Amino acid sequence: MSLLITGSIATDHLMSFAGKFSDSLVVDQLDKLSVSFLVDDLEVRRGGCAANISFGLGNLGLRPVLVGAVGEDFVDYRAWLERHQVDCDSVRVSETRHTARFVCTNDSSMAQIASFYAGAMSEAREIELKPIVDRVGAPDYVLVGPNDPEGMLRHTDECRQRGYAFVADPSQQLAFGDGDLIRPLIDGADILFSNEYEAALIISKTGWSHEEVLDRVGTWVITLGPDGVRLEQKGQEPLVVAAVPETAKVEPTGVGDAFRAGFLAALSWGLGHERAAQLGCLLAVYVVEQVGTQEYSLGRAAFLARLEATYGADAVADVEPHLRTLHP
Repeated sequence: MSLLITGSIATDHLMSFAGKFSDSLVVDQLDKLSVSFLVDDLEVRRGGCAANISFGLGNLGLRPVLVGAVGEDFVDYRAWLERHQVDCDSVRVSETRHTARFVCTNDSSMAQIASFYAGAMSEAREIELKPIVDRVGAPDYVLVGPNDPEGMLRHTDECRQRGYAFVADPSQQLAFGDGDLIRPLIDGADILFSNEYEAALIISKTGWSHEEVLDRVGTWVITLGPDGVRLEQKGQEPLVVAAVPETAKVEPTGVGDAFRAGFLAALSWGLGHERAAQLGCLLAVYVVEQVGTQEYSLGRAAFLARLEATYGADAVADVEPHLRTLHP
């Protein structure tokens, strides 16, 4: 059995400008805008939702199968992921496009000028899942994460046709997608991931009520930020799991991806939804405590101590046997 993680693979290029953009903008000349800013630093961070989730699963001792499209510039990133137990053999390499890239400059007032280049991500629509399944075996789940919209639709449709259990994680695509895109991405999912705002978008854009969404998915997992996570199933009382207290709140990017990694890891170990939510919350806090989505490392003793401090000894007893690959 395996976990197929489909979605975006990208690099983030983050720069800082010591001044204010507004000091260099002339309001009545914006139609002739041509300016440049001398930046103080550049940080290149590994990212993309599918890659972030796969990294988290690999850190927990699993070997997820990353499914997405990249450019020939993916060589170093591939080596990094493979060192962290991610199977990259089913990543499509474009012959003409670069790996997706987010380029962003922040000024001293936290104003931001940014661009996103989708690049090779647009070729995700060319990927078929069956040859991957033939190579690695029947999947526990196929996670369909934010990606090229046509690629997301193709993956979801193939899962329904071939009977692969799938996880719907439309995430950022909810902001621009309409009901015709969102409804088929969700319908029939074993698990639907969203945050509270995205949950409202799903209801608004699909035209389905909250109950009608629950009619169409097995479990709706709604993350609540510092308030933890709520799990909902049709005909059952919601289950709310508290968040793990953070030691510092540094940067939230990638927190949701880490939560998904922890949640899916627990399910693949045969643990229930409550333990899955707890493990997801614990992995998520490691990301919020530092800059970067793939910069954390896990120590077995400290990881279990934080699990016990928040969720008790029973949680440790259930999770500990599955963490043999973590360093002490």
